Amino acid sequence: MWKLVLQRLSILVAMLLIVSVAAFAVPLMSDGDPARTILMSRTSDFNLDPDAVESLRTELGLDRTLAAQYFGWLGHALRGDLGFSFATRQPVLSEIARALAVSLTLALTALGWALLVALPLGTLAAMRPGGKLDGATTLLIQTLVATPEYWFAPVSVLVFSLWLGVLPSAGWQGPSSLILPALALSLRPMAYFTQITRAAMSDVLQAPYISAARARGLSYNQSVLRHGLRNGSLPVITFFALWFAGLLGGSVVVEVIFAIPGMGRLLYDAVINNDVPMLQGAFVAMVGLAIVINTAADVFYVLINPAMRGRHAQ
Repeated sequence: MWKLVLQRLSILVAMLLIVSVAAFAVPLMSDGDPARTILMSRTSDFNLDPDAVESLRTELGLDRTLAAQYFGWLGHALRGDLGFSFATRQPVLSEIARALAVSLTLALTALGWALLVALPLGTLAAMRPGGKLDGATTLLIQTLVATPEYWFAPVSVLVFSLWLGVLPSAGWQGPSSLILPALALSLRPMAYFTQITRAAMSDVLQAPYISAARARGLSYNQSVLRHGLRNGSLPVITFFALWFAGLLGGSVVVEVIFAIPGMGRLLYDAVINNDVPMLQGAFVAMVGLAIVINTAADVFYVLINPAMRGRHAQ
């Protein structure tokens, strides 16, 4: 088991180093001189003094080799210094921390709702294959997959905010502001979680240990709850981690529509404003966090799966 943890941690460190190199290369991929970009963001003047540009290049260390620049940037990043935003003039780390807290709340709420529906619905559909509930579940899955967030979000605002007036249309003022965006983000993961749960439970219910549990006197429902649901939900863990990591930065459309100050909106504004330090910091935060989440999911999967735990113990 410890061998697996050490292996995953070594892969994690290697991946984070690759992410740092990619983030450092963001300014190199953009057009123009970073020093000129910074000065123009401060003065909005295209006729810059060449001496001022050269002075700033020296101050930023842009006259050094790329290797020296990278290790200097990495050293600052490891100390939590990601620079200052071109647009807001605030520390990048504090801006990302605020946005990340919002996106974490939104993503966890959306995926929590998805699981609350998907696990029981997928299990019940698998227990009665070919029945009315199974057919209705399949129809629901197809409907949710075909419902994009960019369509559902404005429609939900129209219905619940403008027509009924029961929920706020935008902003981040309280729990009520969370309902519509979380609902919009929960639809597709709900569909996939239900489909995965149904398929996994269909296999689990045919496993020998379910028959053995029935032979010991447990009812069918008891066998499913005590032995089937734990094993049937294992594949959902992997997809939960993938969706969670994806929603942290992939909810741009929903966050822009509902004016939510999360990571998606932060990235959108950074691209619009050509805010290079913010783009670098957001890239490191989101990709790095996604790698950490998926690594943790791999380890957790082994911990709760006796078969996998025994395989790695050999």
